[in-house]
This record gives sequence, C-alpha cells and structure tokens, in this order.
Amino acid sequence: MFIAQAFKVQHDFWRYLLGSLLVAMAAIIGQLPLMIVIMYKTMKDGGDVTGINETTMYQVLDSNVFLLLVLLSFAFAFIGLWIAVKTLHKQKMVSIVTSRKTLDWRRIMFAFVFWGVISSGLVLVDYFYLSPENYQLNFELERFVILVIIAVALIPIQTSLEEYVFRGYLMQGFGMLAKNRWFPLLMTSLIFGLLHIANPEVGKLGYSIMVYYIGTGLFLGIMTLMDDGTELAIGFHAANNLFTALLVTTDWTVFQTHSILKDTSEPKLEFIDMVFPVFIMFPIILFVFSKVYKWNNWKEKLFGKIHKPPTEDYKVIGD
Repeated sequence: MFIAQAFKVQHDFWRYLLGSLLVAMAAIIGQLPLMIVIMYKTMKDGGDVTGINETTMYQVLDSNVFLLLVLLSFAFAFIGLWIAVKTLHKQKMVSIVTSRKTLDWRRIMFAFVFWGVISSGLVLVDYFYLSPENYQLNFELERFVILVIIAVALIPIQTSLEEYVFRGYLMQGFGMLAKNRWFPLLMTSLIFGLLHIANPEVGKLGYSIMVYYIGTGLFLGIMTLMDDGTELAIGFHAANNLFTALLVTTDWTVFQTHSILKDTSEPKLEFIDMVFPVFIMFPIILFVFSKVYKWNNWKEKLFGKIHKPPTEDYKVIGD
C-alpha cells in the first residue's frame, strides 16, 4: 500500500530521476558555505587551498562549526526534495513518507527511544567493562552544550532527509518502475550503501564496511515495507546518528565531534563487527518491531507485486 500510493500521482520514472538530480543540486548548493568558510580559513592561516581534500578539511575548522556547516546542506536538500515532490509529481510530502494520513509520531519516538537506549547502552558497556582502554574522556562542557544544540536541531533533518529520499521517494520510484517490492528494496539499499563509499571510515576500514552500510539500508527498507511507512526508520536513524555524535567520536569517522568520549583504538574491522549488527542485531530488532506492530504476510510485503489501488474514482493527478 505504501509504494502503491505513487499510482495516484505523476509517477513516470524520468520524474524520479529528475527529482533526484534536483535534490543532489540543492545539496551541492548547501555545501557552498562549508567550502567558502574552509577556503577562507585556510587562506587566512597562510595555507594552500589547492591542498584541501577530504582528510585535511576536517582539520581546518572546529568540529562544531564543521558539523553545523555539513548538516546545513541537508536542509537545502530537503528544500530540493519538497520542490521535486510538489512540482514534478503533484504529490503531498506525507505520501512519500507513510501510508497513514499523517506521520505517526508515536512510531518515530518508539524507534528513537528503543534504539537510543540500546545503542548508548552498548557504548557504555564497552567503555566501563569490555574495553575501557580504548576510550578517553573527551568532555568539555561549553563545547558539548554547543554540540547538543547543533546535533538536536540538525541531525534529525539529515537522517529524516535520507529516509524521505531512500525509503520514501526512491522506494516509490523504483516500485513504479518494477511493479514489485523486492527491486526497490534492493536498489535503494545498494544506492544508500554506495553513497557512503566516500566516508573516511571506508578508507580506514576497507570496502568490507560496505556490508554494514548496504545491510543497514536493507534493514531500514524491510522495516518500511513491513510497516507501510518510514516512521520507524526515521526514529531509528535519528537515534543512531544523534546518540553516536553525542557519546563517542574518533579522529577518522565522518562525524568528528566534541562528544563525551573519544575512541582512541586503532581502526580495524573485525568479522564480528559486520556479522553482529547486520545478521544478529538487526533481525532481532525487526522481530521486536514485528511483535509490537503485528506485522504479517512477510512474503507478500517484501516480494509481492504492486497493484493500482482498487479505487473506483482512480485518476492520476495532472492527467
């Protein structure tokens, strides 16, 4: 039902391609303030702007300023998505997010609190009991307060945009193209994972980490299809990024923050680091959510065909 909502609007696949381009262009425009500030700061300090790359740019600005400017681009991208949905598809934003009439904030908060508690607990157990030697206290009150303000205000925008685009907009677009559910699930997960390939984590840990990124996309996509909406994925994604940014940082991840803790261990990817979240933790979470929200008919919802809604007055808006 969630994907089939796109039948009611302009759903030619070229519109989704053009819309995706519009979102990407808006994000690039949103990155201009970051690049301008980095070049200005580099020249002011007597540096060479031609030597700026993905590694050195993290060192030019204070991490709070850098985080603020990085997340700003997602706000611009949100505007691009809104324009695409409204003008190219004549569609309401809520219909790319959920099959319900309005966003179910209870679902969002349930997933947010659920994963926030678990993910924070895992970090704290590791810090206090399993590997305390891998951490150092990084807490500075003034900088942390600023981080909290930036993170709480903007990280939900970043994570929500990604869910709106991948588990919403593109899920419906690929669904209209293939007229089934497994193809959009697979394609959005692959694209979501591959867009993380430029993250510094990949350079440090190797391409095996892509199993985690693509697996996360599949996990969030399954959640969306089974629940007929992105609310649970939105809550989970927001908690994952927000609590990580506030709790622990490193010198080599995409988000380097003035968090409470700093992981000083040598970056390495163990086999269990891929197996545990993707093949153990994520299935357990799906099982818990399936019991809470009474999911059933898994085969049809994940692999079935997509049909036009059985409405007597069916009409594509704009025809």
